[in-house]
Amino acid sequence: MARKTATKKTGFGKDLIEGMKLVLAHQRGKVELEQVWPKPIDVKAIRKRVKMSQAEFSRAYGISKRALQEWEQGGRQPDSAARAYLTVIAKEPAVVRRALASQ
Repeated sequence: MARKTATKKTGFGKDLIEGMKLVLAHQRGKVELEQVWPKPIDVKAIRKRVKMSQAEFSRAYGISKRALQEWEQGGRQPDSAARAYLTVIAKEPAVVRRALASQ
């Protein structure tokens, strides 16, 4: 016996629908959306805070030494996943090292 499920919009569902309506309006040129850019992350300051050389930081956290150098020299910024990872390292460096060591 098939059961009917009530279609109930959740808060998330309503937000999603409203967001898509905004996207369509923007595509049609009816509204201008504000662009939000992430704040730069100071990778060198994070590395210095944990008192590691680039080589040590690279090995300890599994980050390419070349990428680390480029981030520190401002040649490029970390992508969103790397930014999130670096933020966790900045707040809980020992926990991250411990988690990586247990693999």
